[in-house]
Amino acid sequence: MVQPFVEVATEADRDVLVALIDQSARALCATDYSSAQIESALGSVWGLDTQLIRDRTYFIVRAGSEVVGCGGWSWRRTLFGADAYSDRNSGELQPGRDSARIRAFFVSPAWVRRGLGRRILERCEAEAVRCGFSSAELMATLPGVKLYQACGYVPGAAQSFPLPNGMSIDFVPMVKQLVDGDGLSR
Repeated sequence: MVQPFVEVATEADRDVLVALIDQSARALCATDYSSAQIESALGSVWGLDTQLIRDRTYFIVRAGSEVVGCGGWSWRRTLFGADAYSDRNSGELQPGRDSARIRAFFVSPAWVRRGLGRRILERCEAEAVRCGFSSAELMATLPGVKLYQACGYVPGAAQSFPLPNGMSIDFVPMVKQLVDGDGLSR
């Protein structure tokens, strides 16, 4: 069996990432969202954020030549959303005051429950701490909440966000302290 490995995504990965995101969302979100919500969310609230690739904070998991997972973190204010999402803010966050953003995690349906999301998350958290962030926040999909809770994130109340077709979709805000008061990683 091929051992998956995490690496920094590049512009050359763009097409395969878009395909992976679409495949993952359609298969893994179907128990929590309607097909109309999923289709409307793709390319707006879900999808590729090329700013993460340019910032070198977006990662892919490869198993041989196949891309089987992706996800990243950011020091920018945007909490979620693809390039086309209207509520974006590329302003920089302040380490030590603001929380790093955990962003855009998707796994191939054939590779779920194998620890890929956790591996990407650990890499994101380690890099955020290295850049001076002591906490992280994210906006979880309903199926993603279990992973993030298992990794120490604390959920808030679900929030509804508008979609381009007039529908809405629910996400759950979550936060985690990455370092304790003495600056030690958790």
